[in-house]
Amino acid sequence: MDGVVVDSEDYWVDVEADHIFPAVVESEVSPEETTGMNYREIYGYLDREYGTTVDEAEFVTTYDEAAEEIYGERVALMDGFRDLVADLRDEGTDVALVSSSPHHWIDVVLDRFDLSFDAVVSAEDIDAPGKPEPGIYEHAADVLGHPPAKCVAVEDSEHGAAAATSAGAYCVGYRHGAAELDLSAADAVVSNAEELREELFTRPGPSASR
Repeated sequence: MDGVVVDSEDYWVDVEADHIFPAVVESEVSPEETTGMNYREIYGYLDREYGTTVDEAEFVTTYDEAAEEIYGERVALMDGFRDLVADLRDEGTDVALVSSSPHHWIDVVLDRFDLSFDAVVSAEDIDAPGKPEPGIYEHAADVLGHPPAKCVAVEDSEHGAAAATSAGAYCVGYRHGAAELDLSAADAVVSNAEELREELFTRPGPSASR
């Protein structure tokens, strides 16, 4: 969702760097370290790596409050996203939203922009570690009824690309002006909406699901 469906990544980087992380740890933390991770797992990461100064419940509340503003008031759809999904569906391609975000964050985006997908999968839906582990993509492929090797994932983060390729999906890394994250795990990397469309529609590769 973040950085692929809506332009939320830069907002999250600013909120995490200026507000959330300084309130949680005493050391300086780069938001790029956690981009793509489930926010509950971010707390565990920060606690292990830096030591936290607040409990998890307070941390989660802070994230939920930030998410309500970011998704409910600030974000816009990524360029070309609505037309891209419509055209994929016109050619018979199943389209799933696979996100580390919890369902109550996802629902804000779905309701605000009147979006629907053939499957909506959150890290909350799996009893396994989230991105960069492959479980969330394996589960999404199962929900769609396609093997991961027949799926294409579009990812803008290092952790997301690692999860998709580890699951066996073909991964398109999507750079869009946010922080320059390591997308070397992706099978291909594009830099804008036009290149993404070209990659999905003209390159040979998996076609049963994208």
